[in-house]
Amino acid sequence: MKCNAMIAQAGGPTTVINSSLSGIITQCLKENNIENVYGCHWGLLGLINEDFVDLGQEDKSIIEGLKYTPSSALGSSRYKLSEKDMPKVLEILKKYNVHYFFGIGGNDTMLGVYQVEKYCREHGYELYGMGCPKTVDNDLFGTDHTPGFPTAARFVALSVLQAGILARDMQKVDQFVIYQTIGRDAGWLAASAFAVKSAECDPPHIILLPEVPFDEEKFFVKFEETYRKFGFVSIICGEGIVYADGTPVSASKTKDNFSNVEFGAMGGTSAAMMLHRMLTNKYGYRGEFQVPESLPMCSADRAVQNDIDEAFLLGQEAVKFAINKTSGLMTTIERISSTPYRIKIGTIPLDKVAAKTKPVPKEFIAEDGMMMTESFNEYIKPLIGEFPKYVKLNFYPVK
Repeated sequence: MKCNAMIAQAGGPTTVINSSLSGIITQCLKENNIENVYGCHWGLLGLINEDFVDLGQEDKSIIEGLKYTPSSALGSSRYKLSEKDMPKVLEILKKYNVHYFFGIGGNDTMLGVYQVEKYCREHGYELYGMGCPKTVDNDLFGTDHTPGFPTAARFVALSVLQAGILARDMQKVDQFVIYQTIGRDAGWLAASAFAVKSAECDPPHIILLPEVPFDEEKFFVKFEETYRKFGFVSIICGEGIVYADGTPVSASKTKDNFSNVEFGAMGGTSAAMMLHRMLTNKYGYRGEFQVPESLPMCSADRAVQNDIDEAFLLGQEAVKFAINKTSGLMTTIERISSTPYRIKIGTIPLDKVAAKTKPVPKEFIAEDGMMMTESFNEYIKPLIGEFPKYVKLNFYPVK
């Protein structure tokens, strides 16, 4: 008996989230027992509001083009499903004869898919719910890395490299530059800038991660030491850096629908702004701070091809698992080797993903807590590709 499949994208986008969408649609259309493929317009909010689109009616060129299109093509929201929503969700799934449900997203999305799959199972409705990972933060538990992270990491690394070169050459005007990355609880994106550092003098000079409590005095010591050596300082910080007592450096008190502290523009302040204020107040130096917010989430011009391919594959594999009556899992990437880079697709229970986050491991963080180790490079470099080689004048004196 033929039935229908439904797909939702939720939370913040990534450059390759639509590649996973393309993978799911493509594989669903190949399956004999799937008649229609529906998309939830505006994420899980679309599910509640019965705002659906017929993805099977789209031209093949559109489905293929999704692989290279940034943002969330179905539209997204941060709607949080509650227990009171579940009876309505079940009624809607029955109404549209949906027996395959796919969610593409992060921790909160995986929680939503888990809630739907569990409720249907407990009420005797046959539903195969699978999660497909996405987040630029790279903090999803149980996967080597998350689709969207490699491209965002490349965006950050290139931005820090280029802004660092600018700071080096403009050090008589600006003495420091601060670049803030997104990532509430994990510093993977901030750490990614280390991949472009080949010498001590290269940017970044200081990396501040949410995993390491911020110590103002140690920060000043490292800043002064670096400034004496190079005449300028390149700093990168995660938006969620906190003091030892858990107080955000950003001083933000605004919270979202999931009770998470909002950082950056949404919180009305930023860690980079506060660090800038500390340095100008203490030293009187002039400097810049850069807070790109969502740009790393939609940087199609810097997309890593392997990131696109893996996102598509994870979508396809989610459908294959569901067709084989597997449910309640998220597809994952398992690294077989770094040199050469090889992976295989695995799975992890949705409730484990929803309940945990993946911080940057201690072995990736330098002893002083403000730089990365070479082990991190071994992890990150196979993911983000080669970087341009910039030159520097030798400054031969005129004789």
